[in-house]
Amino acid sequence: MLMYPQINPIAVSIGPLKVHWYGIMYILSFLFVIVAGKYRIKKLGHPFMKPPMVDDFMFYGALGTILGGRLGYCLFYKPAFYFANPLQIFSVWDGGMSFHGGFLGVCLAFFIYSRKIHCKFFDLADFFAIFVPMCLFFGRMGNFINGELWGRFCNPNLPWGMIFPASGSMLLRHPSELYEALFEGIVLSIIMFIYARKPRKTGQISCVFAIGYGVIRFGLEFFREPDSFATGIVQSTGLSLGQIYSIPMVLLFVFAYFQFSKAK
Repeated sequence: MLMYPQINPIAVSIGPLKVHWYGIMYILSFLFVIVAGKYRIKKLGHPFMKPPMVDDFMFYGALGTILGGRLGYCLFYKPAFYFANPLQIFSVWDGGMSFHGGFLGVCLAFFIYSRKIHCKFFDLADFFAIFVPMCLFFGRMGNFINGELWGRFCNPNLPWGMIFPASGSMLLRHPSELYEALFEGIVLSIIMFIYARKPRKTGQISCVFAIGYGVIRFGLEFFREPDSFATGIVQSTGLSLGQIYSIPMVLLFVFAYFQFSKAK
């Protein structure tokens, strides 16, 4: 039996200034993309990406991730609450970020930056898609530190079953944040790097990431406690909101993958 370690979500506090671990995880993810992206360019080369361009794009990418992720969470998951409490939208340190919203925000960043450097949208997306899973790893670790998004109740004999006191129950649960960090982050990252080792047609690498994430997220949602504010939807469909949003994403990118595979 494991007990959630009750990690203080505030890493550093200096007077009124508080630095949250959740924010640090986002900074680490952006730094990872910058370092890994430059390394890949220097080692393997790239048709149009140069090392300084990685820094340049990260302004757009970080903005798209944060704004898209936060607004997506507010609109996709708890619209009534945030319409009634609009100032709470800015409390990003308390968690509440949507991957699907962040995904749309980053897509907008790809569109804007691809126009700026005069390249194809998916040529740019393919380059950065390889690094996104590790960004998800850092984000899920931030969820774990915050003590949020815990899992469903598990078998009492499960060796890694964990008690999350903040859940209001002292029964063992799946540490679903760690499952997601492992599979959405590390496992999907390995898949992406293996797939990208060979030349691929434009768009295929991006599609593999989106399909891989959607399938993994759909499966892991069976271990994650459904959002309390979405009970009606969960009961009527038998699926969580994360699964409902993942289905059209997977279908769209499966279709796109085969369309890209036909390109000459």
